Amino acid sequence: MSEAAEAAPARADCVADSAGGLTFHIADWARPGPGSYDDWSGALVLRRRGAADAPDGEVRLPLGPTADGRLQAALPSNVALPEGRWDIHVAYRDAEPQRLAPGLNDLRSLVDRRPGPSTSPLSVRIPYATKHGNLSLRSWRRAPHAEAGEIRLEDDTMAVRGRLYRVAYPSEWLGGAVIEARCRRGDVPVRTAALEVDGSDFSFELPFAELARSWDGGADAWDLWLRPADEAMPPARLARILDDVADKKEIFTYPPRTVAGPHGEAQARPYYTRDNDLAVRIEAPA
Repeated sequence: MSEAAEAAPARADCVADSAGGLTFHIADWARPGPGSYDDWSGALVLRRRGAADAPDGEVRLPLGPTADGRLQAALPSNVALPEGRWDIHVAYRDAEPQRLAPGLNDLRSLVDRRPGPSTSPLSVRIPYATKHGNLSLRSWRRAPHAEAGEIRLEDDTMAVRGRLYRVAYPSEWLGGAVIEARCRRGDVPVRTAALEVDGSDFSFELPFAELARSWDGGADAWDLWLRPADEAMPPARLARILDDVADKKEIFTYPPRTVAGPHGEAQARPYYTRDNDLAVRIEAPA
C-alpha cells in the first residue's frame, strides 16, 4: 500500500533531548484485539527507506503504557541508527505495523545544539511530517563532523564559519587542514581553500571564480569537505545538522553571484542538499 493510501491510526508527540535522543508519546491509539490496556504488548517500529529488508533497516522500540494514560517509547542517543530517512509505525503483537501521524514536537533542545567532547559518532535525529501527513525521522551519524555556521556572500566569494566535532584533539586535527571543493563531474580537479583555525572553530573563504574555471556551460555541483593534513584520517563533510530543521534545501537559500566562466557568465550559489550537506552550484544564468 502506498504512503498516500495509508491511514495514520494515531498521532505521536516527540520530545528531543540535548544528547540526541527522542521520546515518542501516543495518546489516541486504539489498540486492536481483546484484552485490557494494562496487558499492552507492542512496539514502535522504525523502517529505513530503501533498506527495510537490510539487517539494519528496521529498529523496534518497546512501547508501553505510562501513568498519564499514554503509550511511550524511547530512542536513546546511544542506539545506533544508520543515516537515512525512517518511517515510523506502531505495532501491536504480531499485527502488521501501521504508520503514525505527527503530533506536537518539542525540539527546543536541538536548537543551537553544542555536543560535548567525544570521539564517538555524533547522532542527530529530527522528526518531521511527510508530504502525505505521516511521521518520519531524519537520522545522521557522523564522526568526524564539520558543522557549517554563518555563511556570508562577499562579491564573488563565500565566507563560511564552522566548528569541528567528534575528534580527540580538534586544534591538532585542523592544523594544516584545508577545504576541498569536489565537483560531482569526476574529471574536474579538486579545488582547495585555506583555513583559519581557533581551537575547534574554523573559517574559510572560497572564491566562486575558482569553481567556475572548469564550468562547461551546464550545471556543476561542488561538495565541500574538510580534509586534515594527515591522509590517514578521514575527511569531514561540511553540513548543518545541529538544529531542528530536517530539510534545509528550501529554507536556507542564498542569492546567486555572477562570475566569469570559460563559456561566458555563470551564476554561483551555495545551497544545502537533501542531506543538509553544504554544496555550491555553478550554472548558466536563469
